[in-house]
Amino acid sequence: MSNPVEKVPAEGRRAFLKEAAAGVVGGCCLLVPAGAGLVAWLDPLSQPSGGGGWVRVAALSALPADGAPRRVTVVSERRDGWTREPEVPLGAIYLRRTGERSVQALHSVCPHAGCFVDYRPEPRSFFCPCHDSTFAVDGSINDPGSPSPRAMDGLEVELKGDEVWVRFVQFRTGIKEKVAVS
Repeated sequence: MSNPVEKVPAEGRRAFLKEAAAGVVGGCCLLVPAGAGLVAWLDPLSQPSGGGGWVRVAALSALPADGAPRRVTVVSERRDGWTREPEVPLGAIYLRRTGERSVQALHSVCPHAGCFVDYRPEPRSFFCPCHDSTFAVDGSINDPGSPSPRAMDGLEVELKGDEVWVRFVQFRTGIKEKVAVS
């Protein structure tokens, strides 16, 4: 009687295992550097693109001691994918001293429709020219009939020696909640 299962010579199995092992090792040798290269190539896409980070904005000594707000342009490095721009204006804020070593930062964009808010020293208030609304010097809404859904957006401030640092963030306009855009 003949056996339906033919025996594969041991030499053929060994050769197959050697080739399979070489293929696995070779594949690993190719996949590891290829994977590392892919991660390095895609890394700039996962980095923040300007905004949301801490930015040095002014010297504490440059702010008036009387608490009057001073408009400051926020300038920082911007990264967009693989492009790096060293000194780009990101926006503007108002800084004011609230004590000898304390500073308040307010975004210069009105929370209603995104217009730029002006500071008027005579009535000591902020004014939005788009809807004639006013905000107090601390950023709160002055007019109860204001169409602005919230007070001016405050920003985090940190003092490092004589330097004022701000976490610059853009916020969504037209809604009651303070939601960061970037």
